[in-house]
Amino acid sequence: MEYNKRKTVVIGHKNPDTDSICSAICYAGLKRKLTGMDFEPGRAGQVNEETQFVLSHFGVEAPRLIRHVKTEVRDIEIRETKGVKKNISLKKAWNIMQEANVVTLPAVTEDGILEGLITVGDITKSYMNVYDSSILSKANTQYSNIIETVEGDLFVGDGDAYFSDGKVLIAAANPDLMEYYINKGDLVILGNRYESQLCAIEMEAACIIVCEGAGVSMTIKKLAQERGCTVIATAYDTYTVARLVNQSMPISYFMKTENLITFEESDIIDEVKDVMASKRHRDFPVLDKDGKYKGMISRRNLLGAQGKMLILVDHNEKTQAVDGIENARIMEIIDHHRLGTIETMSPVFFRNQPLGCTATIVYQMYQEAGAAVDKTIAGLLCSAIISDTLLFRSPTCTEVDKRAAMELAAIAEINLEEYAGEMFAAGSNLKSKTDEEIFYQDFKRFTAGKVSFGVGQISSMNVQELETLKERLLPYIEKAHKDQRGMDMMFFMLTNILDESTTLICEGIGAKKMILSAFHIEQDGSDSRSGIVQLPGVVSRKKQLIPAIGMALQV
Repeated sequence: MEYNKRKTVVIGHKNPDTDSICSAICYAGLKRKLTGMDFEPGRAGQVNEETQFVLSHFGVEAPRLIRHVKTEVRDIEIRETKGVKKNISLKKAWNIMQEANVVTLPAVTEDGILEGLITVGDITKSYMNVYDSSILSKANTQYSNIIETVEGDLFVGDGDAYFSDGKVLIAAANPDLMEYYINKGDLVILGNRYESQLCAIEMEAACIIVCEGAGVSMTIKKLAQERGCTVIATAYDTYTVARLVNQSMPISYFMKTENLITFEESDIIDEVKDVMASKRHRDFPVLDKDGKYKGMISRRNLLGAQGKMLILVDHNEKTQAVDGIENARIMEIIDHHRLGTIETMSPVFFRNQPLGCTATIVYQMYQEAGAAVDKTIAGLLCSAIISDTLLFRSPTCTEVDKRAAMELAAIAEINLEEYAGEMFAAGSNLKSKTDEEIFYQDFKRFTAGKVSFGVGQISSMNVQELETLKERLLPYIEKAHKDQRGMDMMFFMLTNILDESTTLICEGIGAKKMILSAFHIEQDGSDSRSGIVQLPGVVSRKKQLIPAIGMALQV
């Protein structure tokens, strides 16, 4: 199986049980050992009390909750265009764009906060459409930008100061005429004529740019210093300097700062496409979860979008899978249930065995790979087998499961009977939970032909608790069925581990009648109340109830 450097998530079904969580953790660990690559366990729902007891017992954190696996911005190639400061010159921004082969630059603060965007189009417009001789001061241009743009040297003044009041002009006339059009605060571009330099300073120009590599005399320097006039010298001629000087303006004056269209790493690609289609921008900034600039994306980046890489454990039906599974790239499936409705774009590694627990398969794969099973991994896998087989009481349990649990218990240093009792007790402690939380704690959706149905299950050794749950869930299942539009029938199994029987609550048109027929039960043999059927000897949803329902619906 070919994996790239992207992270692969190992995840179980919605409303995860102990097998789903523990198998994901342990199989992700095995894959990391064997490949050295990034495999992360995930969960598609809340951790129930039984599973939390197991995780706490062995000091393991619950996997990260993954609400969906739809393709997000983080799953595509984000172009890491470096952010620039908003006070850099247009010329410098242009050079950066050319070197990086981009048409948009983000302006960001030192803390990474996006302040604005400047595009090639913005720079072009500034050069072609600006005829205002005061634009340089209106843009509050820093002298260091001017020095950099004209490749000059600073003889007098402070490069960090700003040209903020005056116009730009070329001193082409003789000094007598210059007195009439140089105003206080102007920037004057001139040549090597001493008289012109002196006149500009005396007229209180804010800055003079001496062109063609001309020298600046000590007298001019001293006078400029006294009058607060900045003096810059450059090798360029006056025409070139006049053409370049506007390129020294800061990008902040031209960049777009309001109503910026940005995306976050967690945004769904399908939604991003819709936004991009309605806008004419070439590039769009991406922000991380803290709102800081991350990079840029364009329509072209979306063409190569790849779905998240997943390994599914303990399920292979779309109705049980995490939301957005149709957008994901499924790499492997490890399961012990019937074949379901998951479709893949290409062949995948699929291991499906008729065993009582997915964890048993994962343990086999550790053994086959010659990978060491430490105390924690052994404890998690053993707990999953205990849970799924009801400590070997379930008809799904095989000798392979039992033998695996015995070996794992020895490694984990636990007494099977005692530990199982504690685990089941923790799982059946539902006093603080709402009816809804109990009902959907271990609920799975199925389809048989055109009929869709759902089955929840609670297993307990406490008869009184099961009786209490029956009284609570009997009215709730009616509400749940109304809320779940499109689901034809709903069932809930209250399984007594000790006497290996189930009280089944049925809801939906023909649901109870179908169950009676499927298990060949006379009406009088069931609970007298509507919607309840007693099923002695039935403890397994997977091996006993679901096949019986499937057969009955096909008749």
